[in-house]
Amino acid sequence: MIDFSLTPKTLKAKKIAHEGAEYVKSISRYYDEFEHEELKEEEKKKINEEALKTMAVMAEPGPSDGGFLSMIVLGEERSAGDPMMAGAVSRAGLGNAAIMAVATPEQKARFGNLFCAMAITEPGFGSDTAAVSTTAKLDPETNEWILNGEKIFVTSGKRCEAVVVWATLDKSKGRAAIKSFVVEKFRKGMTLTKLEHKLGIRVSDTASIVFEDCRIPFDNILGSPNIKEAKGGQGGAMATFDATRPAVASMALGVARAALDFTKEKLEESGVTVPYDRGLHSLSAVQKEILDMEANLEAARLLVWQSASMLDKALRNSLESSMGKAKAGKAATHVCQRCAALLGPYGYSRDWLVEKWMRDVKINDIFEGTGQIQMLVVCRQILGFTRDQLK
Repeated sequence: MIDFSLTPKTLKAKKIAHEGAEYVKSISRYYDEFEHEELKEEEKKKINEEALKTMAVMAEPGPSDGGFLSMIVLGEERSAGDPMMAGAVSRAGLGNAAIMAVATPEQKARFGNLFCAMAITEPGFGSDTAAVSTTAKLDPETNEWILNGEKIFVTSGKRCEAVVVWATLDKSKGRAAIKSFVVEKFRKGMTLTKLEHKLGIRVSDTASIVFEDCRIPFDNILGSPNIKEAKGGQGGAMATFDATRPAVASMALGVARAALDFTKEKLEESGVTVPYDRGLHSLSAVQKEILDMEANLEAARLLVWQSASMLDKALRNSLESSMGKAKAGKAATHVCQRCAALLGPYGYSRDWLVEKWMRDVKINDIFEGTGQIQMLVVCRQILGFTRDQLK
């Protein structure tokens, strides 16, 4: 039987993360208004205190829920304060999940403490990751990789300390030649060219980055440089999605839960409560809708936790991670939209954070693979179809 009862250690860290999220929530409107502005030093200090406390708790002796599942649980809790400030707080970007998934022990030791973004999308493609055109060529004289190309929509591309870059060793070899490389920000030939202005997650920067003869050490490649080894090709690069998709899904759950909890609180102030001990036939339309939203979020949460738990057990979770990402993105987007509607004009005003949550959560149904792409992945996995058979 699958049991997702969290250990006392994780529950203790979750409580600390919740307290930190409440503080983040109090300053999140300011950084939504002033996009790209750096956090004040006193705010960084206060936020980092929560991160250090949770790290200390997770390092205590005793049973653990596993690295990925604990990360997912804490990620949801922090995202209830602000989905992208949470990443800046924990200094963990999407690239960090990729490193956890496919890096060697030596690479985890080298890069594990860096704040890492991930660069996949290019001007010529979005969801079709097989179309990567950024190149990585090996210089046999110096034993260095030379990267050339352009990446767009790189989340935390400005604030990060390193970027996990997807590049091809040989375009003619197709997917098998696509590898991921860790590029530290101090490397010459790596230039940030643009910052996007966005609908939501405005506390986070989204950057365009150009690589012009950017040299990195040979050991900065994640996985094998051998094109014939599937694990080292796009199979290995795609394995990063198995780790990052649960992380993105947990962000969606945190935002939606914040919106739903706030909405229930405001409805209760108006005399509308949700009795859990009565049949649906005796409930109002609003009460039924609240229960439906809670059920959908819980279903998504269990899918996400399952995919994270499988990673901790070193099990392949491509199907489960896509199922969780698809369900969480869709359910969370719906919940935030309905919360704004249930609260009427105030839900749409900037007096409350509900409209911000509605804007923030939409990205979770887009990046790390859109909801439509997730459904394609799920269908291919269940039906046993190849990419060419089902597009």
